Amino acid sequence: MRNWILGCITSAILTAGLYAHQSGDAENGKDLFHQCSGCHNTTSDVVKGGPSLKNLFKRSKLKNGKPVNEASVGAVIMAGGNGMPPFADQLSDQDKSDLIAYLKTL
Repeated sequence: MRNWILGCITSAILTAGLYAHQSGDAENGKDLFHQCSGCHNTTSDVVKGGPSLKNLFKRSKLKNGKPVNEASVGAVIMAGGNGMPPFADQLSDQDKSDLIAYLKTL
């Protein structure tokens, strides 16, 4: 009986986690990116105030040495660093997912 209860609880937690994941809307992310375009290029490797994001998700590492994945890119967007301001107070989790979806299209 105890194992059955633990199994039900584990299943409920895993199911909730699946539904909590927000998929990003690349079109909305492109619109949101407008505020980033003053510092980041997307169509060339030219560095503006910040690094070019062209082919970002085709790279192995970010400038900070972390691997390029949704978690590390999202962390930089939200916390900022190395001259980039944090956007955690300005962007919702859905906005972050949308931006990441757009960055994956570059």
